[in-house]
Amino acid sequence: MVLIEAIIKPFKMDDLKDAMEELGVGGMTLSEILQTVPPRPRGRSFGAPVTATDLAPKIKVEIAAPMHMLERVIEAICLHASSGKMEDGKIWAIPLSAGYRIRTGESDRDAISS
Repeated sequence: MVLIEAIIKPFKMDDLKDAMEELGVGGMTLSEILQTVPPRPRGRSFGAPVTATDLAPKIKVEIAAPMHMLERVIEAICLHASSGKMEDGKIWAIPLSAGYRIRTGESDRDAISS
């Protein structure tokens, strides 16, 4: 199993959700976050240093999936969450040793299915 974490722009969430449903992903966890981004020059600075760091609203998506689905999920995220602009986001794939459903005690693949 693998935990896929992606940081995406909020307006791409619906597209990504539809793509994950098509793939048959059992579920996702979504969190609204603020991500630091490099400061942008504002107005005429004429070389004045900009020291403040900007915060941009983003969505953190967490998906637990079987290892054989890793490449397909990452391809779908890249395709459907991309706006073609800077700061589209990042993806991490983290190996999971086990996963359990609290209510039933199911483990691994059974725990992540819908």
